[in-house]
Amino acid sequence: MKAWILHDIAKICFEEVGRPEPADNEVVVAVKAAGVCGSDIPRIYQTGAHVHPLIPGHEFSGQVVDTGRAVDAGWRGRRVGVFPLIPCRKCVACRGQHYELCRSYSYLGSRRDGGFAEYVAVPEWNLVALPDNVSYEQAAMMEPMAVAVHAMRSALAPDVDRQQPIAVCGFGTIGILLAMFLREAGFGNLYVIGNKDFQRRMAAGLGMDEAHIYDSRHGSAREWLMTQTKGAGVDVFFECVGKNETVSDAVLCTAPNGTVQLVGNPASDMLFDKHTYWKILRDQLTVKGSWNSSFRHSAEDDWQYVLDRLQRGRIHPEQCITHFFSLDALEQGFEIMRDKTQEYVKIMSGA
Repeated sequence: MKAWILHDIAKICFEEVGRPEPADNEVVVAVKAAGVCGSDIPRIYQTGAHVHPLIPGHEFSGQVVDTGRAVDAGWRGRRVGVFPLIPCRKCVACRGQHYELCRSYSYLGSRRDGGFAEYVAVPEWNLVALPDNVSYEQAAMMEPMAVAVHAMRSALAPDVDRQQPIAVCGFGTIGILLAMFLREAGFGNLYVIGNKDFQRRMAAGLGMDEAHIYDSRHGSAREWLMTQTKGAGVDVFFECVGKNETVSDAVLCTAPNGTVQLVGNPASDMLFDKHTYWKILRDQLTVKGSWNSSFRHSAEDDWQYVLDRLQRGRIHPEQCITHFFSLDALEQGFEIMRDKTQEYVKIMSGA
């Protein structure tokens, strides 16, 4: 089969390699769609992966073409999405079914071969059967969608006031999907902060009020948001950037007894000055983090939440797909994201 092999930092090649054979508890998935995550770019060009050589790619979907000896043969031919984290099932977190908090996990696309290939071996436990009306492209976006849902559900209880003011800072893939799910859940008083023209267009395309969309290149997002809220701040602030200044803005723009939900992967050390730290104490803020998503084969987990909205046509993540490349041309997508030469949200490859 053909696959993108990461041999070392910045050494990724499209090569012929052996097609994987499934272990007893695995299936082989023919990849039909694979998205490039923002985390893939530093993994490829800056930090490398946990092991080399490695096939990157953890956002993908496809069709089961082979099954291991211990796997239900009924999976063969099924269309599937894939939860990429492979938990140990033994640690304290796993015993509580908080698999996203596993202390000794493996991961498709960063610790073992992933989806930037024609075929990939996947544990049966990690499969999500797809309804006929959910496309491969939509299913390949289930992973970032579930990350957005996990953050939303961490910060907001099901019975909270839908008109409370909420901010989303950082309007990349996760921020856009988070705004989609917030609007789908009925939250109408939403402010978004980005730094690109197309992000404003994307937010407007979601039906948001233009007055609630801000381009931080034009000035202080903190001053804008506090002006918009007449100095009160927002009840919930989703920080989806991961920079020191935006984390500080999140704290300083959150109302007393409010919640700061940290979502963005850190791009730097996080250092609170004295004023910002006092704000947390004196306003009794809740500062929470979220990472990954819940997956328990349960109707209550984040992946089933996403799948339900996809199946009912309530969420349309395909709106985020700005580029689609054949597998052999996917390096163009990597370079667009690395060099920022074009506007993009989600770059995807497919069969």
